[in-house]
Amino acid sequence: MKLKKLPIGQSSFENLIKEDMLYVDKTELIFKMITTAQFYFLSRPRRFGKSLLISTLQEIFKGKKELFKNLWIYNADYNWESHPVIIIDFNQILSDDDILLQKGITKLLVEIGKVHDLEIKENIYKYAFVELVKKLSDKYSKQVVLLIDEYDRPIISHLGKGEEGLRVAEKNRDILKNFYGTIKAASVIENLRFVLLTGVSKFSKAGVFSELNNLLDITMAADYSTLLGITDEELDSYFPEYIKLFAESEGFTYDEARERLRLYYNGYRFSRKNVKVYNPFSLVNFFINRDFRNYWFESGTPTFLVNLIKERDYYLPQTESFTVRSSIFSTYELPDLDITALLFQTGYLTVKDYDSESDLYTLSYPNLEVKNSFVDILFKHLAGEKPLEIYTKIYYHLSKGELEEFISVMTSIFAGITYDEGSRINEANFHTLFYVTLAAGGLPARSQVLNYSGRIDMVVEVKNKVYIFEFKCNQSAEDALSQIKQKKYHEAFIGSGREIYLVGIKFDMDKRNIAQYKWEEL
Repeated sequence: MKLKKLPIGQSSFENLIKEDMLYVDKTELIFKMITTAQFYFLSRPRRFGKSLLISTLQEIFKGKKELFKNLWIYNADYNWESHPVIIIDFNQILSDDDILLQKGITKLLVEIGKVHDLEIKENIYKYAFVELVKKLSDKYSKQVVLLIDEYDRPIISHLGKGEEGLRVAEKNRDILKNFYGTIKAASVIENLRFVLLTGVSKFSKAGVFSELNNLLDITMAADYSTLLGITDEELDSYFPEYIKLFAESEGFTYDEARERLRLYYNGYRFSRKNVKVYNPFSLVNFFINRDFRNYWFESGTPTFLVNLIKERDYYLPQTESFTVRSSIFSTYELPDLDITALLFQTGYLTVKDYDSESDLYTLSYPNLEVKNSFVDILFKHLAGEKPLEIYTKIYYHLSKGELEEFISVMTSIFAGITYDEGSRINEANFHTLFYVTLAAGGLPARSQVLNYSGRIDMVVEVKNKVYIFEFKCNQSAEDALSQIKQKKYHEAFIGSGREIYLVGIKFDMDKRNIAQYKWEEL
């Protein structure tokens, strides 16, 4: 059978339909949105289909029913009334500084007016917006639809660029705060049919959203958790032939191919409801190339995140399993950015579990694509470029129980690290570097593993072996090993049939390297 074209890089709903590309039907949820409330905000990581959602809404509100002929909404009880639509895409507006941002917004509003044969006389962005909404509503005798894509780009594009970048971000935030505040002005709101803002982050309190308290935030709403992204059910419904082609080419069964896809690209969860979705960008790229690559990650390297992690001495091993309260999902403030919130909002962490009794969320990496590529780039930033065989050696020695050889490789890696003048080094830094090195080598390192008598510094399980690590900076390796035995960190693994290694390591903060190690095999 002839397969439909896959919509790689396609964010125009009209083009997608006219070119007979594959479209995963989200119109039932979209119908729920447009018939339930009026003002919305939705945050999702990049490359998750936000722009396509904006385009789909545009065509619905323009009344282009025939574009939706084979989709759920076509037969729904909807009047298909045509409305004037304003789309503001901040990817298309220069925001190198606040002056350019103001000019860019004004210029776009004037151009939208020209499309509708309207002259926008105001030359200040806030007033030009009010004028455009009023004139569009008057001309068509209909309320206006406002769709804003990447509302936060003028801010986040300057993060991780030092003090100067932070100053630009703060000035741009103030411009956006004033602009978005205009949306709820009485003279504007009476002329608006529907509003949606999308972005990566949510600036609360004194930030942008202090002026936008009339928006319904559906970012973590269970009802809309699958509005963007692809569910397992949708994967089997829309992509079975693509999965079969991959399975046949590699000699897998259909279920084996599905499981590999799940591990590598699934795992994003956006609510208390335990429903996970695939990253659509990575999934579509995979079906085109039939090759497991880090498509989403490669489309935008998170340099500013790496810089912040280094600057703040962020304890990276906690990202394997990090417990937070719901407030983390909207904590995003300048200049004191919460790195955990940033990692969640940008898609490097996601919800893994939710405890209703304590109202606590457990965060972790969504999938192998994100974890492998993120720790790899962190390893390169922290430890520098290393030859490929370094990774191979780390895995090989631990898989064979060769502790002396493993420690020798780790010592050589730490010896080759160039530290910035005045850079801090402590036990937490050492934990982070040790964790990143193991994770970059493809080893499933878990840090701060809870035991009935305490927390284990690190557990690594590889093949038929379990390694329990305890790290010390001001005590001996013998002390570290004794702590493992005294607190019986190993007991949970006894009876598993695997070889158990207890490893105590002392780190010398002056030499910035492993000074001692002691180990026993049970």
